[in-house]
Amino acid sequence: MSKNDTQTSLEEVKGWVQGFCDERGWEPYHGAKDLAIGLITESSELLELFRFQSEKEVDRLIQEPAFRAQAADELADSLYFILRFAQKYDFDLATCLKEKLIKNAVKYPAPV
Repeated sequence: MSKNDTQTSLEEVKGWVQGFCDERGWEPYHGAKDLAIGLITESSELLELFRFQSEKEVDRLIQEPAFRAQAADELADSLYFILRFAQKYDFDLATCLKEKLIKNAVKYPAPV
């Protein structure tokens, strides 16, 4: 699992998540509601890293290895829940994102 973003497909990482969950028998605990709760919990933990920090302090912190490691863990935890939800309920994330960007382009047109 040492591949990076340019070498790995979303389908492959969904497979990693599914395999991880299957090995642990977590299927009964991963309903849509529980996965959504997990996502918001983990994304809140990412947000907590920035609590009471000014933009200048964040710019400095984001360069520190220990802080980056914490942020990376919380990003991974959040991504895990997104991938698990998509894998379990058959959402094509690339299609979801592309369609949402098209909607947002209409809602938020680029300046001319």
